[in-house]
Amino acid sequence: MRLTVLAAVSLLAVAASGCTNETLDTFDKVDVDITKVSSKTNYQLSSAVLGKLSSMGIDRSSPMLLRIFKEEGRLELWKADRANRFKLVRNYKICAWSGKLGPKTKEGDRQAPEGFYPLSKANMNPNSSYYLAINTGYPNTFDRANKASGTHLMIHGACSSSGCYSMTDEQMVEIFAFARDAFGGGQSTIQLQAFPFRMTAENMARHRDNPHIEFWKMLKVGYDHFELTKRPPEVNVCEKKYVFNQQSDKPFSPTGACPATTTPAALEVALGNYNKTYAASYATAMQKYNGTVWIEPSEAQRKAIVADQRKGRELAYAPTGNSLDAGKLMTAHEIAEQKRKAEEAEKRKVEAAERAVREAEEAKLAAEQQKIKEAEAFAADVAAAKAAKQAEGKGALPVPEENPGVAVVEKKEPKPFWKIWVKDEEPRKVEPVPTMTQQTQQTQQPVTSETGQQATRKEARTSVAETAGQRVETPAEGAGALPVPGDNANVEVVEKKAEKPFWKFWQK
Repeated sequence: MRLTVLAAVSLLAVAASGCTNETLDTFDKVDVDITKVSSKTNYQLSSAVLGKLSSMGIDRSSPMLLRIFKEEGRLELWKADRANRFKLVRNYKICAWSGKLGPKTKEGDRQAPEGFYPLSKANMNPNSSYYLAINTGYPNTFDRANKASGTHLMIHGACSSSGCYSMTDEQMVEIFAFARDAFGGGQSTIQLQAFPFRMTAENMARHRDNPHIEFWKMLKVGYDHFELTKRPPEVNVCEKKYVFNQQSDKPFSPTGACPATTTPAALEVALGNYNKTYAASYATAMQKYNGTVWIEPSEAQRKAIVADQRKGRELAYAPTGNSLDAGKLMTAHEIAEQKRKAEEAEKRKVEAAERAVREAEEAKLAAEQQKIKEAEAFAADVAAAKAAKQAEGKGALPVPEENPGVAVVEKKEPKPFWKIWVKDEEPRKVEPVPTMTQQTQQTQQPVTSETGQQATRKEARTSVAETAGQRVETPAEGAGALPVPGDNANVEVVEKKAEKPFWKFWQK
């Protein structure tokens, strides 16, 4: 009889919880004015919240429990009534959570944890950079047994997530106050249950093709136990798996074989009835979702549907929408068509990239060929110009000519002291030496007499050479003439005169 009553009560509790879940919006109103909160760690629950607790037969400092549903984007806060059965008190809308459905397995994967986590008073962080925070305790015993890694996974404020569950500051100050009062009432650990979605028959059928489905089936056992009993299940780990409400005379080893266990009789009966109902619901759901696949959205897609909420807010404020609104149920034909279009788009992308590379190479080759043509054209122009100059006689090497600006000056010998009375004379200019042609012409002239020959020699000595309008005297007879460049009109050659003996001083 007692078992029957327990089963009936359990089923009624399930029905009641389902009814409560249909009116969750009434639990989503937070009457906190954050601008008037003088001390976030000492914030006191409002009179409206306390009045509601009292009407539900719940004491302010009674034990509490947290449940998270990723897909729906909800965080539920439950508190124990005076019969030690938990009732839903608050249903907060999660402002942001990162990643996709599924457990966290390693540091940096941006996944928010899924599983059962015991939160102690030490998990409370009043000095968080994200207003207030409660550490989820990840990795727990199950996570460590499966070699999962990660640190600092929180439930915190500021509405910005990178692997955490982020709430608004108004929500967080109230959650923190609920937890503080529960710990103050003597609760040692608060159980956090983090699920991918509400683990109903329909949701399990919709996600049947997800690679995490076996992990979720394991979590569902704990979910079902709470749905039946409305009490936090006792959680252990063995063989790297969660076990719930199992009794054993031997300890549980997280990585070792599970010991012999038994399930409390009343719970076993209630579970039997519950599972029959669930099986029927699951069969109906499978008919509904036959031939379809649920396409889970990415974090970016969830953010896109709530992008308007970021307008006018600080940059760190980054809400994410829920997966139900951003996801899509598709048929096999639609998936195949979408895959085909995606493959075609990828093919076009690859072809465009290859075409761009090819065009760049062709442009580079054309530029190099153009440079070669320009160099050849330039070389041809230079050769043509050179040939033209050579044809005009301008291409020969220049022949050295006399420097018109250089004058050859005789270096005077120092005068001995006994010749101090001798007057210095200016060097005489010298005519250039006659050329061979001139000499020939002179020798060809007829000489009739000695007098004519003397006259000819005298004329040769006194002949004047016209060089660029300047007359240069030829050397006197008997004097040594210096050679003068024949064609340089501007070169002045000065003869060094022979000195007169002192006994000829009367001669000029």
